[in-house]
Amino acid sequence: MISGSPLVFTDMDGSLLDHHDYSWSAAAPLLAQLEQAGIPVIPATSKTRAELEVLRSELDNCHPFIVENGAAVFIPQGYFPRAPEGVIERDGYWVREFSVPRSHWLGLLGTLRHDFAGEFTCFAHASDEEIVAMTGLTPEAAHLANQREYSEPTQWLGEPVRKVRFLEELREHGANPLQGGRFLTLAGDCDKGRALAWLREAYASAGAPHPIRDLGIGDSGNDVAMLEATETALVIRSPVHEFPQLSRQHDIIYSTGFGPAGWSEGVAKWLASISGAGITV
Repeated sequence: MISGSPLVFTDMDGSLLDHHDYSWSAAAPLLAQLEQAGIPVIPATSKTRAELEVLRSELDNCHPFIVENGAAVFIPQGYFPRAPEGVIERDGYWVREFSVPRSHWLGLLGTLRHDFAGEFTCFAHASDEEIVAMTGLTPEAAHLANQREYSEPTQWLGEPVRKVRFLEELREHGANPLQGGRFLTLAGDCDKGRALAWLREAYASAGAPHPIRDLGIGDSGNDVAMLEATETALVIRSPVHEFPQLSRQHDIIYSTGFGPAGWSEGVAKWLASISGAGITV
């Protein structure tokens, strides 16, 4: 028997979704078993709400989700007995916002274009076709990826030494740039860890059994705050970069498989550790 109330917070790109083709098929059997067992799988991603709504439909996932690297939490209205404190109502969701709107960051990037001319590009100044070239997404998915509400993915094109200065300028103007597997995401003083902690408290306040046994899953730098914030961290092996460095020393699982195969491998190990027997996969 699993003790407490398990929650799975997961990055998407490179973790639940394959880095190259964005498939989640290798994790499908375990996802179905988690849902049957009543264990929420909560996306925590750099993706937009528009992207997540499509993915959640494909995954048959009805749980809350964290978008744009922790910029906001979206909870389907009625998911909890009452609305958590600090939310606004929008389009059938209770929304807890942690960042100012995208327009603020586009204004900041506009002020830096002269000093860093030709050294960076961002989604807002790219066509859907250009986003396809940058990401490997389909044109339809690229369009959804550009429907951002709180943040702006930026691709650095210049020399590494100049990137250091670029990051300094962003931080001096109140930004909290986060480096992911492909992009530097520009947003406010928010991250997946803080959004996760707020949502975990919402589960606890709604009457979830204690203790909450949560797992954070990620593969890159923008997942570190989430990986540090949960009881157990699952770090997914990447085909394109090394494991992100964590401060924590205990309760870490490193996958040997990539993407969704590593996801299933690590989640199965975690389930076994909190239940004694786990779920058969």
